[in-house]
Amino acid sequence: MTLFRLAAMLVSLVLVPLPVTAAPPPEPTVEYSADSTMETEGGMTMKFRVYHTPTKQRMEMGGADGSVTITRKDKKVVWQVMGDMYMETPLDQSNAPDMGGFDIQEQTEVGEETVNGLKTTKTKIIATKPDGSKFGGFFWTTKEGVTVKMDLLSKDGDKKMRMASELTNVKIQKQDPALFEVPAGATKNDMGAMMGQGGM
Repeated sequence: MTLFRLAAMLVSLVLVPLPVTAAPPPEPTVEYSADSTMETEGGMTMKFRVYHTPTKQRMEMGGADGSVTITRKDKKVVWQVMGDMYMETPLDQSNAPDMGGFDIQEQTEVGEETVNGLKTTKTKIIATKPDGSKFGGFFWTTKEGVTVKMDLLSKDGDKKMRMASELTNVKIQKQDPALFEVPAGATKNDMGAMMGQGGM
């Protein structure tokens, strides 16, 4: 997941509802697993277990038996797995995270820093929308494109929100293909198609 998509996801949590003029950086070029923690100023903390390849991603919330989201860019679908049931929605421009009209005003490399044992490049970014809403902050990204840490501040009118995200226990290694498949025996719930049509 690119740092722009991660930022958009964090921003959209706060500024719902939210094309970048600058070219986005490349997706991570390696396979890895990590623990992800996202925090907002309002005290909301979300913890995920993340498994990533250049074309597939798995996010577990509440452990492997909790809520599991599998994104398959190669199949253009997203599977939401809960217990022995799953929902399928198409992965397209209508529901894929993007920058939702934000223009990148500034993108500057600040320097090199080691974060959680990984060498990263710290980058400052400022983005705005025509309606005046904006966000800015810093990203720490490895040479392979893995965004290890983010610290952002969004502003929409009088509403300000700080958001942060950090990866720990990052292990760059080949991932088990079975992680990115619907569990055998799981039953498909057609609500996913309805939610997809609604532009969730």
